[in-house]
Amino acid sequence: MPLLEVNNLRTVFHTNDGEVYAVNDLSFSLEKGETLGVVGESGSGKSQLVLSIINLLASNGRTEGSIRFQGQELVGMKPKEINRIRGDRIGMIFQDPMTCLNPYLTVERQMTEVLMLHQGLDRSTARQRSIEMLDAVHIPDAANRLKRYPHEFSGGMRQRVMIAMALLCQPDLLIADEPTTALDVTVQAQIIHLMNELQQEFGMSIIMITHDLGVIAGISDNVMVMYGGRICEYAPVFELFQNPRHPYTAGLLKSVPRLDLAGSTQLHSIPGNPPNLLHLPVGCAFADRCEKRMDICTREQPPLQEVSPDHFNACHLESKNV
Repeated sequence: MPLLEVNNLRTVFHTNDGEVYAVNDLSFSLEKGETLGVVGESGSGKSQLVLSIINLLASNGRTEGSIRFQGQELVGMKPKEINRIRGDRIGMIFQDPMTCLNPYLTVERQMTEVLMLHQGLDRSTARQRSIEMLDAVHIPDAANRLKRYPHEFSGGMRQRVMIAMALLCQPDLLIADEPTTALDVTVQAQIIHLMNELQQEFGMSIIMITHDLGVIAGISDNVMVMYGGRICEYAPVFELFQNPRHPYTAGLLKSVPRLDLAGSTQLHSIPGNPPNLLHLPVGCAFADRCEKRMDICTREQPPLQEVSPDHFNACHLESKNV
């Protein structure tokens, strides 16, 4: 049985202008110990997907479909029940470490509260466990650093604190939403190495949300490419980089700077803008921006189909053998 199984998930937000369809009929599964990379442009539905999983949507949002974690249905679960899972069995690293930590509380207060709430530890035991976790994420002089406030840490150190907090209860699933945003390349590499190291130690599964394909290549087993709230391609990481089948995936890969093309003066870019989620097109959401579009692309939504072992693609080019 998969650790996480998502079926026909839809995430809808009611606004004054109408209903925004952020996630549209999305299905996937995650095995124990697997790392799934989720990639796509801003507005593709990546963050709303994971917020749906842990039931942290805005008050005007609703979730339809099925999300089963360790065989337990999360959609429709009561707040008290989901709170027992969230932070304990499912950990989350939020997008911006600069703002996610409370500036008025010490790191010790913020970390020990997690253990006291979810595992019922006394403050002394929770403090010792917090020191051990700061040591695990390679923060030097952890016992003294624990007493400090977030503003006394650098950006990279704050990100390590966020990772430590997410791992305090040794969750079965860690969700990381853009964990390397606003960090320089050297610190990014350290964070990715750290997450790989901790995954080996704790045996957890990871969902890594990012727009950075370099990060995806460094940590993922499988990759899910999202566009317009849907999956447009899903494949093992090596297969996706070697043989992208969807024009959107190919465009993303061409947009990444390459050392072997260092003499080139211009980066490839995908023309146009992402679709308006208030008014999604009838056919393929990427059709208006696709260089290979056909008449059918504007009329019919392409199904997600298996084009080779474990490689799925949602494009009419597959059925036309173009």
